[in-house]
Amino acid sequence: MTTTEWTTEKVADILLDAEASRTDRGRITDEWPDLDLETGYAAQRVLIERKKADGHTVVGVKLGLTSRAKQQRMGIDSPLTAVITDKMVLEAGVPIALDELIHPRVEPEIVFVLGERLQGPGVTAASAMRAVASVHAGLEVIDSRYRDFSFAMPDVVADNASSARFIVGATSVSPIGLDLALEACVLRINGVVVDTATGAAVQGHPAEALALAANALAARGEAIEAGSIVLTGGMTDAVFINDGDEVSVEFTSLGQITAPVRRSA
Repeated sequence: MTTTEWTTEKVADILLDAEASRTDRGRITDEWPDLDLETGYAAQRVLIERKKADGHTVVGVKLGLTSRAKQQRMGIDSPLTAVITDKMVLEAGVPIALDELIHPRVEPEIVFVLGERLQGPGVTAASAMRAVASVHAGLEVIDSRYRDFSFAMPDVVADNASSARFIVGATSVSPIGLDLALEACVLRINGVVVDTATGAAVQGHPAEALALAANALAARGEAIEAGSIVLTGGMTDAVFINDGDEVSVEFTSLGQITAPVRRSA
C-alpha cells in the first residue's frame, strides 16, 4: 500500500474493524510514515464520528500518558486525550467480558465529573479544580488494537488511546478538602496486591493533568463540557487480566470498585 492510498477515514475504519473482529495488528505508522500526531487526532475524530453514527453518545474525556516518565519516553510534554462514550461504561460488579476484547489490561484512576464547562487556553490546576463537581474512584479497561500494545504516539491517538471500558465508583466525594496528590489506591487481582500508587503519579496531581488536557483540547478548538466524566489517567502500570480473575481497587477516600472477569464461551 502506498502513502497516497492512506486517509484518516481509512485509519479509523481499519481500527474499528480490528475492534469489532477482536483482531490486533501492526503499527499503522509502519505502513503510513506520514501519520503524525495532528493526523492521528484527525483520525480519532473520524473514529468517534463513526461510533456516534453507530449509536454511541459521548460522555466525556480520558487522558493518557499522564506519567511524566512515560511522556519523556514518548517525546511529548502533556497527556494525550481521547473520547469516552456511554457504550464503554460498565456498572460496578458487572463482569468485564473478555469475549468483547482483544488483550485487555486494567488500571485504577481518579475520576472527575465536571460541574462547569472547562475551556482553555490558560487553564491552571486551580481553575480546573473549580470546575470539578465531584470526584470518584475509577477502573479503566484498556485494549489496544495494536499487537503487543506496541505503537507510536500517532498510532495510539488514532486508536482513541486504547479506550475500551471503564467503571466509575458509586461514592461521590466533593473535591473541597481532598488532597488528591496523596490519595492512595491499592490494585488487587484475586485478592493479591499487584500495585499501589497515589494521585501524584498523575502529572504530579490529577488537576494538573486536567488543566493540560483542557489547554491541549483548546488548541484543537474543543472544550470539556459540563457534566463530562474525565478519566484522569492510570495511577499504576496497566495490568493484564484473565478469565476468572476478580479485580478490585481500593482508594483512601473514594471507595472501592470490584469487577469479575469472565469469558462467556
